Amino acid sequence: QYSPDNVAGADGDIDPTEITFPGCSCPTSSCVVHVCSCLCHGENYNSLCLRPTDKEEEYTRPVFECNAMCQCGESCQNRVVQRGLQFRLEVFKTEKKGWGLRTLEFIAKGRFVCEYAGEVLGFNEARRRIQAQTSKDSNYIIAVREHLHSGQIMETFVDPTYIGNVGRFLNHSCEPNLFMVPVRVDSMVPKLALFAAADISAGEELSYDYSGRFHNLPITNREQKSLEEDNRLRKPCYCGSHTCASFLPWDSSLFSTP
Repeated sequence: QYSPDNVAGADGDIDPTEITFPGCSCPTSSCVVHVCSCLCHGENYNSLCLRPTDKEEEYTRPVFECNAMCQCGESCQNRVVQRGLQFRLEVFKTEKKGWGLRTLEFIAKGRFVCEYAGEVLGFNEARRRIQAQTSKDSNYIIAVREHLHSGQIMETFVDPTYIGNVGRFLNHSCEPNLFMVPVRVDSMVPKLALFAAADISAGEELSYDYSGRFHNLPITNREQKSLEEDNRLRKPCYCGSHTCASFLPWDSSLFSTP
């Protein structure tokens, strides 16, 4: 079943459509940084493109868009991801990777491309679904972990297996042209938004790094050792990049018992 937005999972633990943010009281049609409460972390976008942080090529600043409770207009420049898909994309059959997704038009670096949308699950339901899969099943469940200043980790599990959008057809690449950013609009449940990491030409396949390391910290020796031990359980990677790790990223946390 196609859905452009996240929906509540079968466990009903999280409702991504619930509006819990109060919204801004900006009297103008487009909000201004340092005045708008939604832009307290700084400006998010510049001409529809995600603004990089001070460090080159890192996008770590929290992104909060204006929401349904805000008094600004629909044309506010702080409303990008919520407007949905703006480019013509095509699902196609790849040679080795099954279905894939490509763009039919040029996409500039920093532009929002699409969301990875599906059922938003609680941890227990996500783990149950993962453990019920066989080695032949495709896994669409993504686990996103955000590290907070307090030391806490906020987890979001999205599964587009049964209900989802075009993002489910995106393949992994060790040198991707997209990167994922959690973007919050109406509540703390984020939209998993994919932005262009570079200029993308018409006809190019779209991909992102399933591990989330792209635009994040490099892999540590400890992580590498654990990955090598799990290689027998992992699926081969056919991205064809010069830095290909040979295997798709692997997250063993959902397979282990509590």
